[in-house]
Amino acid sequence: MRKSIIGRQSLALVTFFLATAASGQLGGGGQASREDGPREWLAGDHHVHSEFSAGWQPDPAHPEAAPKPVLGGDSRHTGLQNAQMARRFGLDWMVATDHGGPHHSELNYRVAWPVIEDVRKAVPDLIVFYGLEFDTPGGEHATLIMPRDPSERENLRRIEAGYAERDAWPTDPARDSKPRMLEALRMLEGLTPRPVLLANHPSRTATGPGLWGLHDPEEFRRWMDVAPHVAVGMEGIPGHQAAMPAKGRDAAHGSRGLYGGYPTMGGFDQMTATLGGAWDAMLSEGRHWWITAGSDSHGHHSEGGADFWPGEYAKTWVHSRREPADILDGLRKGRVFVSTGNLVTGVSLAVAGRPVELGSTLALPAKGPTLLTIELTGAAGKPGMAVDAALDHVDVIVGSVGASGGIDTHVARQFPIPRASGKSDKVTLQYRIPDFDGEIYLRLRGTNTKQGEPDVDVPGEDPGADLWFYSNPIFLTRD
Repeated sequence: MRKSIIGRQSLALVTFFLATAASGQLGGGGQASREDGPREWLAGDHHVHSEFSAGWQPDPAHPEAAPKPVLGGDSRHTGLQNAQMARRFGLDWMVATDHGGPHHSELNYRVAWPVIEDVRKAVPDLIVFYGLEFDTPGGEHATLIMPRDPSERENLRRIEAGYAERDAWPTDPARDSKPRMLEALRMLEGLTPRPVLLANHPSRTATGPGLWGLHDPEEFRRWMDVAPHVAVGMEGIPGHQAAMPAKGRDAAHGSRGLYGGYPTMGGFDQMTATLGGAWDAMLSEGRHWWITAGSDSHGHHSEGGADFWPGEYAKTWVHSRREPADILDGLRKGRVFVSTGNLVTGVSLAVAGRPVELGSTLALPAKGPTLLTIELTGAAGKPGMAVDAALDHVDVIVGSVGASGGIDTHVARQFPIPRASGKSDKVTLQYRIPDFDGEIYLRLRGTNTKQGEPDVDVPGEDPGADLWFYSNPIFLTRD
């Protein structure tokens, strides 16, 4: 293991380039072995930063030269430290998503990727993906997850060097446009194997309810139209959930998620949390647009940062075999629910006695009411922030697909959960789906609070007292 690379946090890029090139330690494919077997709920975090989210130091004597990256400038954590903490808090998989600056693609290629390979060897029971927080042209950020494949290293360099807004030097204004993002998505859709792209903190630049900033739902529709196998979802739970007001911090940096324009709601982005809002509008069109969760870990709150460790507070649960390709398949197909504080650690659904995966479409053969059986698994001693949390209630949310009258998404049934049951390992619920025509979708939501709808978050509130889980939907049709 290259311990000097993993442990060091603040050196100029040129030093690393020369040392790494001289050592000849740039090889390796990172191909994980395949495993067969049944799927299980695997917890992960697709948005984690390390020392390779660098700071950038210009040379006053040579202003025309590209600024040099200084490791640890935006996150001091090493890749190994992130992986070790991810395992401590119960994660099965994690994505390294450092973001860039001038020629960050070369830093990623020559220095960060060999470190990823070392971390994979040092923490073999954690599936570590190589990725990027993509500086989206004409927008803000998105997670890009590369398949565990011999092409991962070269493909990520091509993507970042060719399309990331901040990678070019001198700066190139032509990169910072929404059409340029669509070009990037076309390129990603054409790769084999394809990566996965998820919009990060989608409403962070919004200024009010539905008053979108750099990103709006219509843009995400265009992403899906251009790259339906790549652009598959967004962070329902953004990171930076440990942000607290403090002297010298502005409103954004003292609010959960660093959402200064319009707050999160129960820790969730308004696109997800608003019933009948942006997410439901897309689902009501029949779009398979999924939600995820990330820590956006830069600096832990105990160090003066705004973040939890990977898996400490929020988790993205994927129903998958323990192999990288199936985890990506689960993200792509919506076999996902998200939860904070380990409020829920497993979701099992059956319709008319037939097991059904989240994200899937099930055709029902006859008219008439149909029974939905819901089984939820609690914390059961799994490591996380709030193992004493108890579900207060669970909502079954139903909406029509393609309804002529517009979005009709509503809470069809709310199940109160007695505290003893909410703290137990298993909660089983049954909901009788009324007769319907055409196509509907159902999704689940639950909380440890008494809130019917998630309240707008206020600076300084305790995130551990405001826990939620949301599932991705299932779609039901009539034959």
